[in-house]
Amino acid sequence: MNRKEFRDLASPDEAREAIDSLSLEGGIERVSLEEARGRVLVARLDAELDVPGFDRANMDGYALRARDTFGADEADPARLELVGAVHAGAEPAVALESGEAAEISTGAVMPDGADAMVPVERTDTDGDEVLIRTSVAPGDNVMFAGADVAAGERALGPGTTITPRDIGLLSALGIDEVPVRAKPRVGIVSTGDELVRPGEEVHSDRGEIYDVNSYTIAAGVEDAGGEPVLYPHAGDDQDEMERILREAAEECDLVLSSGSTSASAVDVIYRVIEEQGQLLLHGVSVKPGKPMLIGRLDDSAYVGLPGYPVSAMMVFRAFVAPAVRRAAGLSEPAAATVSGRLARQERYEGGRHRLMPVGLVGSGPSETARNGGGESAEESGDGETLVYPVDKGSGATTSLAHADGVVEVGPETDYLEAGESVTATLFSPDVRPPTLFGVGEDDPTVSRLLDGLENPRYLSVGTRPGLRRLRDGVPDVAVAAGPLERDVEVTELGRWDREWGLVVRAGNPDEIEGLADLVDRDLRFVNRTTDSGLRSSLGGAVAAFADERGTTRHEIVDAIDGFDLGLRAHESPARKVIAGDADAGLGLRETAERLDLGFVPLGEQPVRVLANPDRTEKEGVRELERALEGVSPQ
Repeated sequence: MNRKEFRDLASPDEAREAIDSLSLEGGIERVSLEEARGRVLVARLDAELDVPGFDRANMDGYALRARDTFGADEADPARLELVGAVHAGAEPAVALESGEAAEISTGAVMPDGADAMVPVERTDTDGDEVLIRTSVAPGDNVMFAGADVAAGERALGPGTTITPRDIGLLSALGIDEVPVRAKPRVGIVSTGDELVRPGEEVHSDRGEIYDVNSYTIAAGVEDAGGEPVLYPHAGDDQDEMERILREAAEECDLVLSSGSTSASAVDVIYRVIEEQGQLLLHGVSVKPGKPMLIGRLDDSAYVGLPGYPVSAMMVFRAFVAPAVRRAAGLSEPAAATVSGRLARQERYEGGRHRLMPVGLVGSGPSETARNGGGESAEESGDGETLVYPVDKGSGATTSLAHADGVVEVGPETDYLEAGESVTATLFSPDVRPPTLFGVGEDDPTVSRLLDGLENPRYLSVGTRPGLRRLRDGVPDVAVAAGPLERDVEVTELGRWDREWGLVVRAGNPDEIEGLADLVDRDLRFVNRTTDSGLRSSLGGAVAAFADERGTTRHEIVDAIDGFDLGLRAHESPARKVIAGDADAGLGLRETAERLDLGFVPLGEQPVRVLANPDRTEKEGVRELERALEGVSPQ
């Protein structure tokens, strides 16, 4: 099979033009009022009756003839004969003559002969008479038939996106169903033999991963006004892929696939489109998202998204979601933008249009959310907002989960300087930047602290990267485990101690007692990454053990099977022990107890919460400081 290469990449504008040339509309359907909210009308609706359909009282009181109240006031009330009562929902059984009044309820039909009503608060009764202590004019306190909507009047026009208020109007007109644009049906096909649906068992030893794209893209389709339809996974076999794609094309207005669009020998989707439909475009000069496909398959539109979740969602958001909204008849939502300065230098290469996920952090004591008009969605006390890239690579799903918006960088830009002014477009006007932005060590106490805060964001990058980012002035706080570097200028908010050591199987069947067992016996060990504070403490313990043995640290490290295998999260080594892939792992006593594992202590380690000195008055930092008061330093 020949390898497909990307030679002439289309520009982003050419990609949008190709998608615009496809028909995604789903037609017209009639829906009930219960299903009408958010749908788009395709025809004008006129009132077929007056609303209200009768003259009705606006409040509780007395229906009467206005001329009978002329000159009435508190001192000299008009006396009218009380001849009956009219209740809401009942046809009046009385007609008024001059000098007569009838008790009436709010919303009740005005009786014949009455042209006004007086609220009960301005009246008194005296036997069979009612005393009217104010004068009224004809029509006072009465809503006449058709005053709300008159028969034949235009109620709602085509193109109206139906709101709850509109549903109230339609209900008042007696309309129980409305003609609306059918939501474009969007078939979603994730490809790849390695994909497993969430909820099913995943076998990591086979390289299996959970399907992310099907669900994130389906949510994006629904958010854009479409109707997502999930299809079974298509493997990397061309016949199977063709069968599923053709089934989706028969049933949907648009087919979206993810994966199998890049230039490798096993990727076959573009061949299916070339042979069974029409391939309009393959490859776009945008990062992430270069291997995008656009074409037709039978009578359906087709767009092939990249397989990596970040690439797939960025391409969907930039190119596909606007087309789905147009097909659904929805207008493009108002963009919310944020102006700020870039937290660090960013370099680019390749001459492609860049879609860079970014997070936001305010640097002052307070933040206020603002949308539209170029105003900042997170504005500090001095008006400064830091914009920091959060891209961990196209394969990392957390790049979007930890981002607030996107900064677009043109293909002519080679780099952006730290401190340079940039504008980020928020993923939606509802985005709320975090009240506290923290980085650093992965620790269970940190997780509990964050649970009690209003809207925090925390990136578990490890102690060393956390301190480095704190020095650069990006986060509000950093959590560091172990000894601190001397040149770190920070404000300590609080601290606690944690017991660290070797996590082993329940009951410690291998009778591991310490580092000597890892060095002298044939045991498999799993370490943490060099960015972890635990790794630093272990390194100190290894150096001390080497001195005891009269040897070098290098020889001790070489003797421990797996010392160089470092995992990022604090529970990861313990889970390797549970899976039987290791006899011991570097970890915490708290982790071992939570997972019902054994534990061999090696020492205690301080964990410090350190604040940027310029942010100590920020409300999110102060909230964290208050929470730390309940944490025992041990």
